[in-house]
Amino acid sequence: MPRIERVAVIGLDCFEPSLAFGPWLAQMPNLRRLCQNGTWGTLNSCLPPITVPAWSCMASSKDPGTLGIYGFRNRRDWSYEGLDIALSTAVKEPRVWDLLSTAGKNNIIVGVPGTFPITRPPRGSMVTCFLTPGIDSDYTAPKELKKTIADLVGEYMVDVKGFRSDDKAPLLDQIYQMTDRRFKVVDHLARTQPWDLLWMVEMGTDRIHHGFWQYHDTQHHRYQPGNKFEHAIEKYYIHLDGLIGDLIESIDPQRTAIMVVSDHGAKRMDGGICFNDWLIREGYMVLKQPVSKPTKFSFDMVDWSKTRAWGEGGYYGRCFLNVRGREPHGVIAKEDYETVRTELIAKLEALPGPNGESIGTRVYKPQDIYRKVNGVPPDLVTIFGDLHWRSVGTVGNPSIYTFENDTGPDDANHAQLGMYILSHPSLSARGHVDGPSLYDVAPTILKMLGQPIPGDMIGKPLM
Repeated sequence: MPRIERVAVIGLDCFEPSLAFGPWLAQMPNLRRLCQNGTWGTLNSCLPPITVPAWSCMASSKDPGTLGIYGFRNRRDWSYEGLDIALSTAVKEPRVWDLLSTAGKNNIIVGVPGTFPITRPPRGSMVTCFLTPGIDSDYTAPKELKKTIADLVGEYMVDVKGFRSDDKAPLLDQIYQMTDRRFKVVDHLARTQPWDLLWMVEMGTDRIHHGFWQYHDTQHHRYQPGNKFEHAIEKYYIHLDGLIGDLIESIDPQRTAIMVVSDHGAKRMDGGICFNDWLIREGYMVLKQPVSKPTKFSFDMVDWSKTRAWGEGGYYGRCFLNVRGREPHGVIAKEDYETVRTELIAKLEALPGPNGESIGTRVYKPQDIYRKVNGVPPDLVTIFGDLHWRSVGTVGNPSIYTFENDTGPDDANHAQLGMYILSHPSLSARGHVDGPSLYDVAPTILKMLGQPIPGDMIGKPLM
């Protein structure tokens, strides 16, 4: 029986298990073979299931609270100064390639969100993620790898340009170009460099869901039968399966344990809840001047002497309270803090849909869902409508419900469940097993490579 010498993680951002393991699987022979020879199923994401911080949660086996990263953007302090993008500098916990580098193991890390800028180069090679401002920046380690990539694929694409676009044909072309170039780079590195861990993440799966979900999902409110992009996602999945098959041939699956994972899934977006407009309606927020048309929210608009709460837009809602002695012009007394939070939870969870229907909103206190609460957390984590509804931060909307996205066209939201496949001849093929979480990925890698698992990791090995 061959033993595990290396681990290859093929990360597919937002790859949806109901599609990956559904009827399309018959047309994806490489994923199907991995499933038949291994263990596969849904993989519970972090809460919230957002690309940033999900991949860092997966790679460190630490939750968003421990990382102090609660989304793509985070408050830098308790002031009213807005949000900072969570770059690699925000990640203070060691990720699995940090641990392996310390142990003398070689790594190839390509496209994993949360790796730009490169502040702790791994032993081996790194190509940074979609948050890279451009290929003129130092996006590789070692730096000379930039020339190798340019010679190999020309212009390397860290992301597509403007995925929230109504111009769908060029967007689809971009997604294919980005994906093909990334896999070509990974394949080259896998064949030419020594490695114990290869971890890549492809963003095309996320971009095609957000850009094309309405065209394939018959339950989407904008779906039109027979549209020209009806099979765009399906064809992309099949194309991706071919690229995965080619990569597997390059990495010798007899020596290499293969994991295919996504950080979260995808589902249709029914609409948006205008969080700040709702807070204004309920008396928690007061503006200096009324706003009569949809307007980007800014702190300058707010009468802080009369405001108790504000919200941030995104795939989930973050609610922040204006607390006396914490925020510069806080009004909520510390002894009333929990009362206000509990009151808001009850009201938000009871908020119906536009037709009076229950939509299943869930609201959490960070202290109840994370082991630690570092950084500047939201006071409430709000999952509108079981993620079929997003949080809209603009003010002045005609209704608290909107069916147009405030940041550009977007058909899909994230789903709580991603997917995983684990396969190697030395591992028993357990078939379909749901229940693991993304926190289990890093301990699994460490165990397969014979490394100790730190006691503060949340997850446990999948074997």
